Amino acid sequence: MSHLHLDKAKTFAFSAHEGQRYGDKPYSVHLEDVVQLLGPFGLNAQIIGYLHDVVEDTDVTLDQLQNEFGVFVAQCVDILTDKPGSNRAQRKRQTYALMARVVGDHELALVVKAADRLANVSACVKSSNLKKFTMYRDEHEQFKNAAYRQDLCESLWHELDQLIGSAL
Repeated sequence: MSHLHLDKAKTFAFSAHEGQRYGDKPYSVHLEDVVQLLGPFGLNAQIIGYLHDVVEDTDVTLDQLQNEFGVFVAQCVDILTDKPGSNRAQRKRQTYALMARVVGDHELALVVKAADRLANVSACVKSSNLKKFTMYRDEHEQFKNAAYRQDLCESLWHELDQLIGSAL
């Protein structure tokens, strides 16, 4: 993938999330935070970083994503998209079960997920959002059991573990 594809992913994601908010900021702020964390992991990680929430939070379909960005990117976004459930715990349980089975090249989705979670927890700390911080802290062990792979993105996990271990 090229920088042209990265620009396309950014434009596509910003357009899809148009009008959505991340706390009191435009949703694009969250996407930029995630992509910035993914810089050391390459262009594909950054492309998936921009697109990681488009299927879950907008009207974009996996078929549209595949047509625009290819099968691999669509498959990675699918891994990152919460599976159906009647509540957050049920959705996360199903999503984490899928993540736990991911192997090979698709583990890049797990790098993006670690960056996404780190961006979310960092935002909670910066804004002193105790409710969301507590939610992420309570989910952390289950999340890490599903998404962590040794030597895949240790720097992201180290920072995330540090934040989760801190008191807000």
